[in-house]
Amino acid sequence: MKNIYLLLTVSILLTSCGSGNKKSLEDVIASQDLEQIREKKASLDSQQQTILAELKLLESEIKKLDPQQKVPLITTFLTKEEVFDHFVELQGNVTTKQNVVINAEFGGVLKQVYVKEGQKVSPGQILAKIDDGGLSQQLAQLKIQTELAKTTFERQERLWNQKIGSEIQFLQAKATYEAQLEVTNQLKQQLAKTVVRAPFSGTIDDIITDQGTVVAPGQSALFRIVNLKKMYIETDVPESYISSINVGKSVEVDFPVLGKTINTKVRQVGDFINPANRTFKIQVPIPNENKAIKPNLTAKLKINDYTNEKAILIPQSIISENAEGKQYIYAITDKNDSLAKAKRVIIETGKTQGDFIEVTSGLENGSEIIKEGARSVKDGQDVKIIKI
Repeated sequence: MKNIYLLLTVSILLTSCGSGNKKSLEDVIASQDLEQIREKKASLDSQQQTILAELKLLESEIKKLDPQQKVPLITTFLTKEEVFDHFVELQGNVTTKQNVVINAEFGGVLKQVYVKEGQKVSPGQILAKIDDGGLSQQLAQLKIQTELAKTTFERQERLWNQKIGSEIQFLQAKATYEAQLEVTNQLKQQLAKTVVRAPFSGTIDDIITDQGTVVAPGQSALFRIVNLKKMYIETDVPESYISSINVGKSVEVDFPVLGKTINTKVRQVGDFINPANRTFKIQVPIPNENKAIKPNLTAKLKINDYTNEKAILIPQSIISENAEGKQYIYAITDKNDSLAKAKRVIIETGKTQGDFIEVTSGLENGSEIIKEGARSVKDGQDVKIIKI
């Protein structure tokens, strides 16, 4: 290589000196003739362009023939358009609206419990009976009095229709009968509270109060009944996603404890933003046919908030940033077999997913990008592409 540069130096000197009839550079300058100086400069400029072209050609051949030539080794990949789904990752707990603790509505002794823990029950099924404290006997007496009041009223009504008797007698009989009916109905409602019934179909998860215990209305918990079919997850979502997460969005729900993943959709989106944490609530229904999912089970949610059908994705690891805060990567240009030049390309990026990031501008479909070695090259530097 030293011999080549020596030959080039001699060539430059010979060219600049020319034949004996040409003036040397010193003579031209000493003449102080502007025209001669300009001609000499133009001649040297022409020689310089020729020599630079020859040097470039020689360097290219040296790189091909000299295995010791230090050219960075890189790998590349071609960008391609693909479907990009971005997901918001959240955490929530499973719950159900049909998870109810049934309290006593009547005070007295829990006389009889008709169910066992784990037993399936249907809506309206009798679960227990509370001692009514003599209300049933009172109701029986009221029914007799009500029947008498009814008979009296019917007789007075017939007489009144026949214009017999006074209107006041008819109205008094009517009022007495209606009052008896009202008292009887109220007592029936009170008595109905002594019978504990299932509000919906489900399973008796817990018998909280034992038979024979004295219970108080609104204070004594009797049973917990759970329906595992109508499960859902309610979670808080940051307000920044309020325009991208709506009803019908796809959700992937993962239950780490169960090792189970299910796909569902957003069922409900809240209209209120909590000022304390700047979030809104969403509900996601959970199918639970085999009843493996339980209330309060922890779940991880991945909600599809953004989709680009023709996205260009690149690894985040190949992106650098300049002093102005702009992101860039290196593409290749002037490719000749396995040799090429690195070219710095300014890009703009969008959303990330895992190790990849969406490029929103700066790259086209089919661009060849430097992957391995991207952080060790410079703009315009020669590189050698290796295949893995």
